[in-house]
Amino acid sequence: MEVTANTLDRGFYMYQEEFEQKALEVLRSGWYVLGREVGSFESEFAAYIGCRHCVGLASGLDALWIAFRILGIGTGDEVLVQGNTYIASVMGITMNGATPVFIEPDEYYNLDPSKLEEKITPRTKAILVVHLYGQASYMEEIMKIARKHNLRVVEDCAQSHGAKFGGQMTGTFGDIGCFSFYPSKNLGAFGDAGAIVTNNDKIAEDVRIFRNYGSEKRYYNKVVGANSRLDELQAGLLRVRLRHMAELEAQKRHICERYLRELDRDRFQLPEIREGATHIWHQFVIRSERRDELAEYLKSRGIGTLIHYPIPPHLSEAYRHLGFREGAFPITEHYARSVLSIPLYYGMTEEEQDYVIHWMNQF
Repeated sequence: MEVTANTLDRGFYMYQEEFEQKALEVLRSGWYVLGREVGSFESEFAAYIGCRHCVGLASGLDALWIAFRILGIGTGDEVLVQGNTYIASVMGITMNGATPVFIEPDEYYNLDPSKLEEKITPRTKAILVVHLYGQASYMEEIMKIARKHNLRVVEDCAQSHGAKFGGQMTGTFGDIGCFSFYPSKNLGAFGDAGAIVTNNDKIAEDVRIFRNYGSEKRYYNKVVGANSRLDELQAGLLRVRLRHMAELEAQKRHICERYLRELDRDRFQLPEIREGATHIWHQFVIRSERRDELAEYLKSRGIGTLIHYPIPPHLSEAYRHLGFREGAFPITEHYARSVLSIPLYYGMTEEEQDYVIHWMNQF
């Protein structure tokens, strides 16, 4: 049997007729940029998240760098961010000229609030919170520190569509929530797509202007903006998937509950869920001191895995100029050497789950 790490077409076939009907509807409409579908998706996603505004953008990375641009954070400013995130989180900071200040993660793979205050300086302007792998971060403590030090808060929700802390959706705690709808996300499009959510009327208006060449009215440009617009086709297809989020979340939860219940805890470090947080299981990430050997063993049995992420941003070639060497962030680096994402996707069969569980427990 072959079980890939992720299989995107299963999610399409589950609602094939609805997706195809919506695609034809958009194509036949004759309106392909900033039309009815984008406006409807923005309203529906804002309602789903529980905030006042959603602004559709071209990608999750655009959401991040535009968020910091709109907040006026740039050269000379510092932004606190966890060290074990995907490099796009850090790019959102540095593309504006600001400096990332890395924070070690906690046992839930999210930013450790107890390590924040020691890194705050007069140059610190914001905290970027990443809800990694689908679990909500410890937002109660993070927001308390942010308010104490008058810091902006941006949430990277690329992997946490629908996750909550204390009953409140991720993306609604800080000034801005940034979402990616890349095809592999729990709420995935069929290409690149992203969005910013906020409860601040002015921020929402500024993002709407900025995403469209800085234009509030055609040919009247208020600022030097960007071309970052969620297109009509992706918005329409996202509307279809959004209608099914409850059943899709339940499906992944069922798979991950099986993993938690049936995988041998003496062989692997299984993910933990923080009290007060929910996990929407973008990835199911285990840890093993024999990670690479385990991955090869599973591959030989036709089971695909992924590593999220093998090289922490501070050790990447892209950020070599920051001057960090191996050992600078030992927890982050240990996670990079030991984490492994095992198969998890919509439409995964019971037989495929059985196969993964069996061979992992045989390792």
